[in-house]
Amino acid sequence: MTLNTTTHRNSGTRRRGRRVLPTLAILGATLLTGCQPVTQSLSIGDMASAYNREIWWMSIWAIALSIIIFIGVSYALFYTVQKFREDRHDAPPAQFHGNNKLETILVAVPVVIVILLSVLAVKSMAALNPTPNQATKIDVLAKQFWWNFAYPEVTSDAGGVVTNGNEMIMPTREAVALTMTSGDVIHGFWAPNIGGQRAAMPSVQKTWQVDTDRAGVYQGNCSQLCGASHANMRYKVIALDQERYDATLAAMKAYRAPEPAPGSAEARGYTLFMQGKGSTGAASCASCHRVQGTPAAGVVGPDLSFFGTRRTLGAGMWEAMTEAQWTDAKAAGELRDWLKNSPRVKPGSLMPTYDGSEYMVKGKMVKGGTLTDAEIDDIAAYLRSLKLPEEADYWKGTAVHGAPNGGTQ
Repeated sequence: MTLNTTTHRNSGTRRRGRRVLPTLAILGATLLTGCQPVTQSLSIGDMASAYNREIWWMSIWAIALSIIIFIGVSYALFYTVQKFREDRHDAPPAQFHGNNKLETILVAVPVVIVILLSVLAVKSMAALNPTPNQATKIDVLAKQFWWNFAYPEVTSDAGGVVTNGNEMIMPTREAVALTMTSGDVIHGFWAPNIGGQRAAMPSVQKTWQVDTDRAGVYQGNCSQLCGASHANMRYKVIALDQERYDATLAAMKAYRAPEPAPGSAEARGYTLFMQGKGSTGAASCASCHRVQGTPAAGVVGPDLSFFGTRRTLGAGMWEAMTEAQWTDAKAAGELRDWLKNSPRVKPGSLMPTYDGSEYMVKGKMVKGGTLTDAEIDDIAAYLRSLKLPEEADYWKGTAVHGAPNGGTQ
C-alpha cells in the first residue's frame, strides 16, 4: 500500500468516486502531512526492506486467520438463523446450557488463535528488535522541527563526529542500527520504505534496525504530533550501494570547509556566518550551527557542513531537485526567504530573524537583528560553497523513489 504525502487544499471539489481510498491510507496521510504538499510518496509495503518483508509475512497469517474466523462466524450465524427460523418451528428451541463439548470448542479455538498470533509476533520481534554487532551505526537526534544524523564510528579529520542535517545516508543490503533520542518533545521517526517507526523521546536512547536492498532516495516524516511545524518536520533517506556509501563517508571524514577567496561573496558570507553583525543585532550563525573544519561548532541547529551538497531546506519543506541546486532561481529565492525570516515561512522555527522583525523564543517575543539583502545573499553564497567533492555527491544519479516524475538526480 502506498501513502502519497501530496495533499491539496481544494480536494473537496473532486468527485466523490475519486476520494474512495483505504481507511489506512487516509489516516496515514493525515498523520504524516497535515495540509502541506510534498512531492514524494511513502510505501509501507516496500519489499526491498527485510524489515517490511518480515512484517508482511506475519500480517499474511493474521489476515488469513481473520478471514477464516469471518467465514466461520458468518456460516454459523446464517446456519442458525435458517435452521431455527420461527416460521419453521412451533415448539420452543431446545436449550443446550451445560453443553461441555460446545463450551470447550468456543473457548479452545480463540485461545489457539491468540497463541498462534502471539508466537508469530514474538518470532518477528526476535528477528527485528536486536541489532547485529556489525550493523552500521547512526545516531538520530530529533528536535523541533528538524533532524540530525551522526555517524559515531566515523571521526572527522577536522575533529568531531561526522554529522549531516536532515539527510540520512545509509548503505544497502545490511542492517543499520539507529539510536534515537529527542532534544525537546516526543517525535516519531518513520521512513516506511526502510522499516517501521519509533518514537524519539527526551533523555531516552532507543536502538533498532532498518534496511533496504535497493539504492535510492526515500521520504521520511515525523509521525508524532510535536508542535506547529509537525507536518514540516521531514527528512530524506539516501540509500547507497556499499562501495559508494564507503566512498561518501570517506569524503565526509576528510572534509574541511573550503577557505573562501579574499574579497569574494563567500568570504563576506563567512564573516557574517561566524561573527554576525553586532551593530544591527544580527546573531552569528556559528552560535547554533556546526561547519566541519571551521570554528563553527553550534549544536542548537542542524549541522551545515555539507549544505551545498544537500538538496533539501527547512527539514525538507523545500527541495532543490535540479542540477543548479541552490543557484536555481526558485531555490535561491526560497533560501533567501528562509535566511531572512525563518519563523515566517516555517511556523515554530526557532531560528533568529534577520529582517528586524520579532520572533518567539521560550514564549517571549524577541526582536531580531537586521541584514541587508546583499548580506543575506553573501551568507547564501557561503552556504552553497560547502560542498563535498563531486564524486561524493550522494544525490547525483540516485533514483528518487515515489517522486511523480521518477528519474534520478
